[in-house]
Amino acid sequence: MKSKTLFALAALLASAPAARADVVRHPIPNSTFPISQAVQVSGNATTFYVSGQVPPVLNKDADPQSPQAYGDVKTQTVGVLNRIKGILDGHGLGMGDVVKMQVFLVHDARAPMDFKAFMEGYTQFFGGAQPNLPARSVVGVASLANPGFLVEIEVVAVKDAK
Repeated sequence: MKSKTLFALAALLASAPAARADVVRHPIPNSTFPISQAVQVSGNATTFYVSGQVPPVLNKDADPQSPQAYGDVKTQTVGVLNRIKGILDGHGLGMGDVVKMQVFLVHDARAPMDFKAFMEGYTQFFGGAQPNLPARSVVGVASLANPGFLVEIEVVAVKDAK
């Protein structure tokens, strides 16, 4: 009897129309800064948590423990965001599906946090042709896993569960 009830419940759930995910991006009032003040996700959604990504090696002749192997902050930002874009593409998502971003920028005597350069790379992906802006934090850190890394970014993305 119990298995018949479970089977009936499973059949009922399978035949019910799926609710859609609603993503509402709340802008910062009176601002054109390319982030959302908050992002609200409701409905039937699948959430993807992308682990922190670091820049690819650009100069194989440079010491792999040095920034020269990976480029400056802008170059590293673009490299990291391209890696994230590739991961999202592999799961049927795009940069417009990113709802939350956490950015770690190295800030020390050797390399002061270059927020301007970060923004130059970031706005190639958000705030221009791609208008869906994530909620975002940028944190200055003393170092990352490799002394050559100046940028690490993790994101959360959401898409409709189908």
